[in-house]
Amino acid sequence: MKKYIISLAAVSLFYSKLGACAWADPDYDYFNLFTQTIIRDKSYLPFLHSYSTRFFTDYKPSQIPDENIEAWKKFFNNQLSYAETDYLVNKVSMNDLNELKRGNTGNPLLKKLGTGFYQKYREGIDYLIEAKYLEPYMRINFVESPDSFYYRENPSDKNATSLDYHKTIAALTSLYNAAKNPEIKQRYGYQLVRFNHYTRNYDTALQAFKAYVEPIKLKGAPYFMALDQLAGAQRGLEMGSDANWNFFQVFMHSKSRKESAFVSMKLSDTASFNNILKRAENNEEKNMAYFLLGYEDFTNPIPLMEKMYEINPDSEILKVMAARSINELERSYLPDYYYASNDNAATASQKDHPAMDSSKSEAPQVKEKELSFWQKIIRFFKKLFGGSEQGQSEHAGTTDQSDDDLLNNPNRIPFYTRNNSYYWNDKSTDFLNDLEKFTEKTKEKSKDEFWQIADAYLKFLKKDYKASTEILDGIKTSNPEYLEEIKRMKVLNDVVSQPKITAEYEDHLMKDYSEYFIERKPEKDSITGDDYYNAVPTTANFLKDVLANRYFLQGEDAKSFLMNNRLSDLQYNPNSSLVKSIEDFYRKPGKTRFEQEIIAKNMDDVGNIDAFFNVIYGDRAMKTGDFEKARSYYQKAQGFVGIPRLNYDWVSNENPKVPHQYGPTEYNGFRNISSLVFGHNVWESFESDASISMEPEDYSQFPFIKSDMNKLELADALIQLKKIAQGKDGKAAKANQLIGNLLYNTSILGYYRHIFVMDVDNSNGGKYDFWNTDKKNPYQYYYKNFLDTSYIEPDNFDLAIAYYKKALERTANREQKARILFQMASAEQGKYYQYEAKNPSNIDYSDPKWTEKTDAYQKQLDDIRNQRFRTYFAQLKTQYANTETAKNLMGSCSYFNYFMKR
Repeated sequence: MKKYIISLAAVSLFYSKLGACAWADPDYDYFNLFTQTIIRDKSYLPFLHSYSTRFFTDYKPSQIPDENIEAWKKFFNNQLSYAETDYLVNKVSMNDLNELKRGNTGNPLLKKLGTGFYQKYREGIDYLIEAKYLEPYMRINFVESPDSFYYRENPSDKNATSLDYHKTIAALTSLYNAAKNPEIKQRYGYQLVRFNHYTRNYDTALQAFKAYVEPIKLKGAPYFMALDQLAGAQRGLEMGSDANWNFFQVFMHSKSRKESAFVSMKLSDTASFNNILKRAENNEEKNMAYFLLGYEDFTNPIPLMEKMYEINPDSEILKVMAARSINELERSYLPDYYYASNDNAATASQKDHPAMDSSKSEAPQVKEKELSFWQKIIRFFKKLFGGSEQGQSEHAGTTDQSDDDLLNNPNRIPFYTRNNSYYWNDKSTDFLNDLEKFTEKTKEKSKDEFWQIADAYLKFLKKDYKASTEILDGIKTSNPEYLEEIKRMKVLNDVVSQPKITAEYEDHLMKDYSEYFIERKPEKDSITGDDYYNAVPTTANFLKDVLANRYFLQGEDAKSFLMNNRLSDLQYNPNSSLVKSIEDFYRKPGKTRFEQEIIAKNMDDVGNIDAFFNVIYGDRAMKTGDFEKARSYYQKAQGFVGIPRLNYDWVSNENPKVPHQYGPTEYNGFRNISSLVFGHNVWESFESDASISMEPEDYSQFPFIKSDMNKLELADALIQLKKIAQGKDGKAAKANQLIGNLLYNTSILGYYRHIFVMDVDNSNGGKYDFWNTDKKNPYQYYYKNFLDTSYIEPDNFDLAIAYYKKALERTANREQKARILFQMASAEQGKYYQYEAKNPSNIDYSDPKWTEKTDAYQKQLDDIRNQRFRTYFAQLKTQYANTETAKNLMGSCSYFNYFMKR
């Protein structure tokens, strides 16, 4: 994980896929390549699939037409546009309409319409004046519970009871009786029902509907607006079944009120659905009932879709169900991150916080293809002459793999996975095959190209790219949303079906699909103006993931890495082999246009790139004890400007992130290393200042050890110490001890653990975890989420122990021997932690004997620790317990004190 230098605040920018953070949004965890919103009937947009919210919200409200505005537009003989009608009905003030009535108005729209407009549509305008007068009061009066603890900001809000009940009823009744136009008359009836509903006169509301709405034999927008209010009154009278049925009718016939009607139905049990189904008098109503049931209980949707198909295979709501079903499948086939399997990528916790838990996730179960006799012969000769079917890269293969090998690699994405699901349950299934069969038969019955597109997409998920493309090529449509989806799917089929990404294919990508690889600008927060941390994944992001995966399988690690990461990210996991691959790509002559514009652009600012690489190489050489090689790298790294980090100013809107400028005395990854790196720790505390945690050795015999050094000077000092260490005297003993100290102090256990792993300080992070993998590369599919997985070669504690042994042999000083033995024992503990990490308990927490088994496992570990990893502690106890050094260590090291008293 990234560790930032932060100027004003410490903020965690990462979240767990397990949903540990409350703001983790599951709708940001897949690519939405099949665009749900291409359904033709936009009134069903809220009922598309979403995990983040109860209803789908990723659309513009204006996409759903309001039947009330459409009715008014028709009333005005289409003299006004839809937008003008909406403005007149919902935004023009009551005063402006009264002015129009008086023949004098300053409103631009009303002035354009003129006074003749009022004369022509007198009843409609008079109704709007009355409706605008009532509207501020048209809400039910809130009756607060005596036990309520909620704070109401404005308890004096207007509601229906603020009006004089009898005067209002009389006025509306008079207007109803005076109206000649049936539609306007029915609108006054709607107002009477609504007013009685909101004043909690529920029985009167029912009577008003029968007296003023039903007799007018119109079933347009005013009727269903009134029916909505009638159902509300029935709910108030606890007439649940009748209320549900009328809300159901509103849901069916209204475009803009579907969401509210659905909520009002309160379909909380199977009985509620059955009641609606029993009352259904025609196929349309039955079809809608099945839709509602499928929407509420969404596991395997196919059985309900079959029922809907039998009623009407061309139903719009059947397409909504199909879009939801495809979206559900896509979340499992196309997550925004594929997790590595447990044996490749599980970690054990730090020594600071020991734990044996390792997360489990499922890898794809793909049956390996049977090799032909000829393929077996080829592989035999490759192995015989030093080649390998897997090549140099353990995780994948070389670029000369056959197309068949690449196409049948079990780690080739996309594939079905359960890893990304937020709400996984035992009922969830992979219903891809069933949905494909359903779609194939439906597209033969329906005239809508939607089903052909859906069928092509499902074949894409099944990796039948040829059949998918053939279907897409045969679709004839003028629907712009369909055309856009077809275009995108053709690109997906092309890219995902390509066996090997070659230079020629990269040229094809840039020539024909460059628009899909152009970086989209981050979305801005409407209030703060800041970039969203996690923008919704796009088609471009998916294609980059696919290419990253293909490069990974081809053994092109650098290109795989740079598809999802930046060069500066190497600082968090400076693995030597990956760094070398990226350096080779950096120096590669004649890069393709795709490599230059899409991949190489992620080689962001690290200062002097050559120096950046050489510091990483030099650091690794130091950790392996090859000080001469380290010196050669550090000589070429003197232009290093510092580990690239950012300062964050969470208040500033102009420059919230600026590159950190290292001060002249600040450690920057290369300079300002204290001579205490050769010392020993007084007590183990990474948070304390070095002068408190560390104590210097006697450096008087080694004047070349400076109090403050850069890495080149440090390597020079070690080379000189190494030469002196070859002697047989006390000075040689001290030289060996100092080298051992440095190797231990810069190991995962040492105070200076950050010096050779590209870090700014020793505070906790993924670099300081012990790993339980024998793999050189813990990644299985690509390098995405690189910062979340430690990827550093483990320490070789035997190196430090070997130098300590030489020091022990060359000194006769018992105090020095005691100190050396304690250091050796500390390094030996590092070997134990490595062993412990490679041997996790793997006890299922649900096991009824979990405590008993865990205790037994811990006892086994304790026995192994004492029998195999306490060699030098035991020697210190038996031979040097009476030394001042041992006595002092008992005071500063609680575990050593415990061990000595056993």
